[in-house]
Amino acid sequence: MRLLVAEDDPKLLKSLKHIFESAHYLVDGVRSGTEALAYGETKEYDGLVLDIMMPEMDGVAVLRQLRSAGVSTPALFLTARGEVYQRIEGLDAGADDYLPKPFATAELLARVRAMLRRRDPYTPDLLKAGDMVLNRSTCQLSYRGRAQNLSGREFQIMEMLMERPGFIVTAGACISHVWGWDSEVDVSVIWVHISNIRKKLAALRAPFHIRFVRGAGYVLEGMP
Repeated sequence: MRLLVAEDDPKLLKSLKHIFESAHYLVDGVRSGTEALAYGETKEYDGLVLDIMMPEMDGVAVLRQLRSAGVSTPALFLTARGEVYQRIEGLDAGADDYLPKPFATAELLARVRAMLRRRDPYTPDLLKAGDMVLNRSTCQLSYRGRAQNLSGREFQIMEMLMERPGFIVTAGACISHVWGWDSEVDVSVIWVHISNIRKKLAALRAPFHIRFVRGAGYVLEGMP
C-alpha cells in the first residue's frame, strides 16, 4: 500500500518514512501544504498522514480542499497540537483519526492499519487469483502451500496485475502507481522487477505468467 506523508520537519519526515517503509508501505514524503495538496489530488494513495502546521498551507486546509475535490483517501493528522477543539477541527475537515506528538511507533502503525481497514470500498488483506494468494499484510505470494516473499516494488506491481488478471497494465500506469506520478523512473526498471516476479512465480510452480505486450504493457495470464 502507498502512503503520502506530509511533515515539514526534515528529521521527523525521514523517521516517518523509515517507520512506514520498514512496515512494507511505499511512501512519498513532502514538506509543505501545497505539495501535499498536489500529490493528494492524484488519488494515487491508500492513506494520508498529515501534519497540521506546515508552510504555505496547513494540513486542515489541505484536507478540506481534497475532500471538496472528491478525494476520499483516508487521512490521519499527526501533530503536536493536542487540544480538544483542534482535534475536532481536524476531524470536521474530514480526517479519520488524530495522533498527537510525541507518539509510540507501535501505536502509529496500529492506527494507520485501522485507518486503512476502514477504507470504502474495503480492500481485503488477501488478494486471490485462483489458488494463488497475495497477502497484503506480509507482501507474501503463495500457491498451494509454497510461498515467496516480495519486495515492496514487486508487491505493488503484482498487486496491480492480480487486480486486473487478463487485462494489460501499461508501463505508465505502473510507474505512476509504484514510483509516483512525477517520477522519472525508466521503463527498464519495471523490466527488472517483472523479471524477479517471474522467477518467484516459477519457484511457486504456479500456472501463471506475466506476458509483455509490445507497445502496450504487461498482463497476468494463466489458469484459475
